[in-house]
Amino acid sequence: MPMVECENLSKMYLQGDTRVKALDGVSLGVETGEFMALVGPSGSGKTTLLNLIGGLDEASSGEVRVDGDEITRMSQSELSEMRLRKIGFVFQAYNLIPVLSALENVEFVLMLQGVEKAVRLRIAKEMLERVGLKEQMNRRPGEMSGGQQQRVAVARAIAPKPAVVLADEPTANLDSQTGEHLMDIMADLNKKLGITFVFSTHDAMVMERALRVVRLRDGHIEEDSSRSS
Repeated sequence: MPMVECENLSKMYLQGDTRVKALDGVSLGVETGEFMALVGPSGSGKTTLLNLIGGLDEASSGEVRVDGDEITRMSQSELSEMRLRKIGFVFQAYNLIPVLSALENVEFVLMLQGVEKAVRLRIAKEMLERVGLKEQMNRRPGEMSGGQQQRVAVARAIAPKPAVVLADEPTANLDSQTGEHLMDIMADLNKKLGITFVFSTHDAMVMERALRVVRLRDGHIEEDSSRSS
């Protein structure tokens, strides 16, 4: 069973009086351990698809299953619980809590899951070490560079051991060298820990490093290509 299954997925938006179809009957499977990029021009549907997989948006029709659970029929409370347990998010704007340290930001999701203090502290420290932030654990986001903040976001996403990590334009606010370093870290996590990553991106460097690239145009899958690691 794929880790993520999208079946005949469509999404309609209203722009004024006009109905716009952001996705049109998309079917897609993501296997456990994949390192995949969703790519395409603005308006192609890649971010919409990522948001539907993450339960952040509601499909007009079709189904999404994550780790065997159909999420398209879930209530908002069920979706919140599913996101908490099964999906890690890495956002373009980092979305860290500014008053918390890097360590506390990574601990936060584990705290919401009810993980006891000693255990979540150990996991958070281990994840920050994995992304190269051992010396910055006690710094707040405002005291860190953009690249360091995004690495905290990655550590936070992987700490609860989610079924899949969804990353929306993760390198967009980073310079090329920092973006490459971030992708190296995520590729290493994918390879060593088997974490499933799905990116939406315009970045050619991310596309080059992805092991599978799904190209969308006008709400349809235009191309689906894979390469060996």
